Amino acid sequence: MQWLGSLVFTTLLFADSFVWGLAIVLFGWLPFRQLYHFARAWARWHLWLAKVLCGLDWVVEGRGHIPREGAHISMWKHTSAWETIAQMVVFPPQAWVYKRELHWIPLVGWAAWLLKGIAINRGAGHRAVNQVLDQGRERLAAGIWILIFPEGTRVEPGQTRRYGMSGALLASQTGALIVPVAHNAGDFWPRRGLVKRPGLIRVVIGPPIATAGRDPRELNREVEAWIEGTMRAISAATA
Repeated sequence: MQWLGSLVFTTLLFADSFVWGLAIVLFGWLPFRQLYHFARAWARWHLWLAKVLCGLDWVVEGRGHIPREGAHISMWKHTSAWETIAQMVVFPPQAWVYKRELHWIPLVGWAAWLLKGIAINRGAGHRAVNQVLDQGRERLAAGIWILIFPEGTRVEPGQTRRYGMSGALLASQTGALIVPVAHNAGDFWPRRGLVKRPGLIRVVIGPPIATAGRDPRELNREVEAWIEGTMRAISAATA
């Protein structure tokens, strides 16, 4: 039964996260890229579990749009927890921008910090943006990609929130490319609720967007237009 498979998967997801978090903490002395192998192994394991236990498979379109050289910024639509897992497998090693409350979770939060995550206080306004800019420049200079969910939180499929400016500002200041990503994971893995629906998640990676010398507001509008337009196209194709 679907609910039983979903229950087993969710239980393993929570339990395994602490186990893998402990492994990352114990091996936290390793260089970032070697430590990131732990995160990728955790992600691959749970994507496989989701396929076996929930019938949830996935496919990526546009892998060729991921630049082979340099560190850049990926900006993803955020409709479920699924993409927080899958991004570790789809893209080169990335530092994630997330709310600082994650650090309060033993082992899991410590592992996120060791993996160069950028923890922000979402209620701090401009200070939070400055955190992303300062730490984001450091990560990019070290050859680490940046992952940003521009809406800041998960939204229901078919809905959108105002896109934050931090990613566009960071890109315009550094000249890093923005790679937009749309997907329909929220149709199968709901924001709220236990049961995962079986099906095929489509992840669509867009062409990289040049940013050097461009107005961040213009960049943000271009990213939003591509992501939201592609979301509508995915929905229409699967309706």
